[in-house]
Amino acid sequence: MKVAALYSGGKDSTYALHWGYLQGLDIECLISIYPREYSMLFHYPGIEATVYQAKAMNINILYSKAVNNEEYTLYSLLKEAKERYNIKGVIAGALLSDYQRMRLAFITEKLGLSLYTPLWRIDQRNYMKEIIKNGIKFIITSVSSYGLSHKYIGRIVTLELLNEILVIASKYRLSPAFEGGEAETLVIDAPLFKQKLMIKGRIIKKGPYEARLIIDKIDLGDQIRIIIESRD
Repeated sequence: MKVAALYSGGKDSTYALHWGYLQGLDIECLISIYPREYSMLFHYPGIEATVYQAKAMNINILYSKAVNNEEYTLYSLLKEAKERYNIKGVIAGALLSDYQRMRLAFITEKLGLSLYTPLWRIDQRNYMKEIIKNGIKFIITSVSSYGLSHKYIGRIVTLELLNEILVIASKYRLSPAFEGGEAETLVIDAPLFKQKLMIKGRIIKKGPYEARLIIDKIDLGDQIRIIIESRD
């Protein structure tokens, strides 16, 4: 079946894409939307990297900025994907948000498309470990929760670092997969990537537990390269 994948560039949308590939789905294109800074439907930090990620995977991408109505923007892009690539379904990395899943279901049903949400209500702790074990390498691009400081930004989340994060999640009752907006992620390498992301950026701190990575330059290459101007 020909499908499109909703893609923010983070761990969830990449894992869902990986799942679709393993299921034998024909992934025709990625759908990426640059949302308003606060969005209940789309992720924001690092979204500008999706064009490079699509190139790294050699997959077509339909990309747009959401001006006012995000749902209409998504509807329009999926409609275009259906007309251009003859897609029959959509893959999404929705994990816990009822609002997100309901809105996606409404839009896809309206277009006569099947919706695949392979991560829905998955055990978050085991899922985070599975991401890493499946060869998906990601960094944290923003933090906005007590217990998570700017020191985590720009670091590749290994199993060792994940265990540290899971301890913090238990202590402060955070979502292990950051579904409460505690942090955002960006995938820099994965099994479907033919090239790896090389990133140069800087950290902007808004408080002791709120910071984000501003990406100044992105490129593709044979090796991962992450340059952060300052972590102080």
